[in-house]
Amino acid sequence: MAQTESVSGPSTDHVEWERKPKSIDANLRDYETAYKNFSWKDVEREFDWSHTGKVNLVHEAVDRHAASWRKNKVALYYTDYDKRDEKFTFQDLKIQTSRAAHALKSLGVKKGDRIGVFLPRIPELYIVILGIHRLGAIPVPLFEAFMQQAVQDRLGNSEANVCITTPALKSRIPLAELPALKKLLLVGASDGLAPNESSYESLTAKAPDWLEPEWLTVDDGLVIHYTSGSTGKSKGALHRQYAMIGHYQTAKWALDLRDDDIYWCTADPGWVTGTSYGIYGPWTLGVSSVVIGGRFDPERWYQTIQRYQVTMWYSAPTAFRMLMSAGEAVPAKYNLKSLRHICSVGEPLNPEALRWVKKITGLAPHETWWMTETGMHIICNYRSLDFKVGCTGKSFPGTYASVVDDAGKEVPPGQLGHLVVKPGWPAMMKEIWNNKPKFDEYFRIPGWYSSGDTAYKDADGYIWYQGRGDDVIKTAGERVGPFEVESALVAHPAVAEAGVIGKPDAVRGQIIKAFIALRKGHQPSDELKKEIADFVKKHLAAHAAPREIDFVEKIPKTRSGKIMRRVLRAMDLGEPVGDVSTMEE
Repeated sequence: MAQTESVSGPSTDHVEWERKPKSIDANLRDYETAYKNFSWKDVEREFDWSHTGKVNLVHEAVDRHAASWRKNKVALYYTDYDKRDEKFTFQDLKIQTSRAAHALKSLGVKKGDRIGVFLPRIPELYIVILGIHRLGAIPVPLFEAFMQQAVQDRLGNSEANVCITTPALKSRIPLAELPALKKLLLVGASDGLAPNESSYESLTAKAPDWLEPEWLTVDDGLVIHYTSGSTGKSKGALHRQYAMIGHYQTAKWALDLRDDDIYWCTADPGWVTGTSYGIYGPWTLGVSSVVIGGRFDPERWYQTIQRYQVTMWYSAPTAFRMLMSAGEAVPAKYNLKSLRHICSVGEPLNPEALRWVKKITGLAPHETWWMTETGMHIICNYRSLDFKVGCTGKSFPGTYASVVDDAGKEVPPGQLGHLVVKPGWPAMMKEIWNNKPKFDEYFRIPGWYSSGDTAYKDADGYIWYQGRGDDVIKTAGERVGPFEVESALVAHPAVAEAGVIGKPDAVRGQIIKAFIALRKGHQPSDELKKEIADFVKKHLAAHAAPREIDFVEKIPKTRSGKIMRRVLRAMDLGEPVGDVSTMEE
């Protein structure tokens, strides 16, 4: 990056503000004072382990509530608007997670084991993740839309020895390619089990109602979440138990969760938001959560808010844009007045979506910026703090995010640079699983964790996200590595070479666009485009399939063979291609 590159930051005289009432009742009442005086040591005292020395997330998220006045409080409301309509108290979760842990223990699962969780969004998904924690093992959550290659990469790298899944999903698990994976625990299997398979329902039905947690240290593993990069395989970010204090405090102050809330995080636990803020944050606080199964449907989303009287809603700009595209007549049929706070996650929140959500609910969504690797919120707009529409926000108390040049020096207001964070926050990844060189890359700028994003900071200290410094594509709130898609594309018999970029899209933020050079004997056609896209859906995931395909004679590459995606983007958008001195002849 050129260190002199700059953008014109908005002035405080002309920027659009989201102003707050002076008397707003928020958990974080005075941001500036809290930021100045904050200490993570004070948060530690909120947890039983701070005085017992016995550490396990499941105790803090479930067991201590089941031993308190929250025993009969609903922890989880679940519906799929079809076959299942259930609720679980904290006492129920204590029993169910104990039974799940007993079932896994009977399969030989022990402390430190990595356990794959490949389930649709059903109650068992939440229960088994907590049951894995009860044993001191480490869950590896997988999104249910992953296809065989994506599943193989993640289970193979983590060396998971057990995977919990369903009969419908197990065909995507290539057991022959996963020597460490010995057993499958199937949810919803009726009969015909193979020798390496067990029935979840059979094992949990005869299991005791209680299993004491495996006591750990704050540095023991909590969860591995895989995140895609611009090159190479997906990488596993291992987080430690100590991350729970970050989840707890950010859920309390950034999401503004409180005891009487009905909270709806729309993210799947196959992605980090669905665990950090779909499980850990709300349940360490003892808050009631809503989960719905099935496909996205605007009517059901609004119906969910009305039915459960949701008070805090945490979703993604893509979802807001999809709701917006369904029109105002749909939300007009439902009572959304229970909502008191809304936050967004996953990608930048564009002002248009913010204004639309505010129009239908009376509330402006508050952006939260963080990453799989950071494990928790880092930069946010807060419920009690005025913020500028379109900005990412300010650093969470106990963290320090800034914008620097290549040498790690903070740049003046309005100047574009690397978005970085001072290391040491509690949920920072402990390691990249089996890949220390990749872990070290995050700290290549001396004294900083480098996010790979670009941003600028304005004169008032607000940070404005500008885009990825690498080539990761964010489509519909999900990060997709171009390399993964390109690898799937070139596996098709008609494809010789492929280059993939993210193309701006009004609804999804970006769509995946592929440039393909065909093998000899194959001719471009619309039918072939569809065949190739379907091929990627089958072998990787539906959200990773290109929505646009251009056939080209040659993919621009450097002399060393690296695909020049910036050239592809420039060509696609009709912009100057810039320096091409490293391009192959």
